[in-house]
Amino acid sequence: MAESRISPYNLADLKNTTDDALGNYCRGLGFKQDNSKLDVRLALGYVAVVIAGATFAADYKLGWEATKYWTAVAVAAYAILNGALTYWIWAVEKGLVFEGTRSGKKMTIFSRTQKHDPTYYLEIHTSSLANSNDTSTREIKVPFTTWFTQDGYFVAKPFQQWLASSVEAVGDADLKNANRDERDELAAPTAQYELLQTAAEGQAATGVEGAGKGSQRKSKRKA
Repeated sequence: MAESRISPYNLADLKNTTDDALGNYCRGLGFKQDNSKLDVRLALGYVAVVIAGATFAADYKLGWEATKYWTAVAVAAYAILNGALTYWIWAVEKGLVFEGTRSGKKMTIFSRTQKHDPTYYLEIHTSSLANSNDTSTREIKVPFTTWFTQDGYFVAKPFQQWLASSVEAVGDADLKNANRDERDELAAPTAQYELLQTAAEGQAATGVEGAGKGSQRKSKRKA
């Protein structure tokens, strides 16, 4: 169990803590992380900061009149870099949590949440380094309560079991936690499971409706 405690009602904290645990878990399994996208983001941010700092220093030492044209250029460059950084985060990374390779396979994982929904959504892309046509994409989801206690502590074991049982590349690296049983069924239900679940919900709804009509008939008889 993790030592740090978070608010179990803060969706951002739940996601960020789980994202961090996912990266640590994959690295611990021997996945070699690809930080190229992160490097680009950091480079854009650092260059923007350097431009802002250099502009301030030049204006402080030389004065506005001597630097106003260079300041205009710097402001334009800063705006472009910030625009590029925003585009990179939202359009290229778009929720990237982990990207790495192991045993000839590349795995890219994106995470997201939905407003007022304490559910962890993952989109996993896997591909073979030897065959560019050998690719697959899978989406899975599970409530955060699967690995968070009621008082906000993260428990690694159920999280690792869920991920190893739901993602083949992770399961191949962690056979001990890859229990392909009802946990996998919950993570990515089969068509048969979904049909049974829908039928059960329909029967429950019909029962409630029937009970309501029965109550109405009894009320009319009493009247």
